[in-house]
Amino acid sequence: MKINFWKMHGARNDFVLFDNRCGDFPVDDRTFIAHIAARHSGIGAEGVILIEPSDTADFRMTFFNPDGGTAEMCGNGARCAARLACELGVTGKTMAIETAAGIIRAEVMQQSVRLWMTPPSGWKLDGSLDAEGRTLTYGFVNTGVPHVVMRTGNVQDVDVVEVGSVVRRHRDFAPEGTNVNFMQIQPEGDITVRTYERGVEAETLACGTGVTACALVAAKNGWAKLPVLVHTRSGDMLTVDGELTADSVNNVTLTGPTEHVFKGEVEYNNMECGDNVQ
Repeated sequence: MKINFWKMHGARNDFVLFDNRCGDFPVDDRTFIAHIAARHSGIGAEGVILIEPSDTADFRMTFFNPDGGTAEMCGNGARCAARLACELGVTGKTMAIETAAGIIRAEVMQQSVRLWMTPPSGWKLDGSLDAEGRTLTYGFVNTGVPHVVMRTGNVQDVDVVEVGSVVRRHRDFAPEGTNVNFMQIQPEGDITVRTYERGVEAETLACGTGVTACALVAAKNGWAKLPVLVHTRSGDMLTVDGELTADSVNNVTLTGPTEHVFKGEVEYNNMECGDNVQ
């Protein structure tokens, strides 16, 4: 069985997307999904996304990490899914998207997509933990998925993989674990972010929910003012906006670029599928 796919990226955060409105995609074959995401034996991506029917929104976005496991939400992935769904005629330029984290809204513009994120929750602005003999201070917020945010003087000096992997699996965030972000506040009020992503188990060039978490933690602490321009590892910039309140931030949006890379087809034979990409 041959299945069409679209390779897209949002701020170099790349995804393989499938139109699964007919239900043909083998959603239970996590080995196949992991092969699709594999860099050297598959198509290569930081996430696999299905566009599916929904009873409560214009469509449902199902998101898989590169290891084949599911995640509740992905900001850059949702922006790519919104653009593709609009182009396929699934919906118009404004839409509601069902995700495992709740229903979100999106607006497709010329080159960018604006996403209204799920309400942030689980706030902790003064957290600390012991990590291999070091005491680390952090902020925490769930922006669809859990994110630790640590402020640093220079993000380029941080060993993102070494520190990120330790915090990601720390007992304080068990059993699900957490994503880990390192944030530098720029003199002009912009922020620069690097992210270690759970499920990818590596640093990614951009993370939409991570960028959002950093901007919100910075705004709540008075380090930056919304809207915040966020510089990612890819060199692309994303904008986070919202309405700051005493307890949280309302109407949080994430805006940034989305681009097509290529379109192709993958063959599914219910077997080890690493060589079945065409």
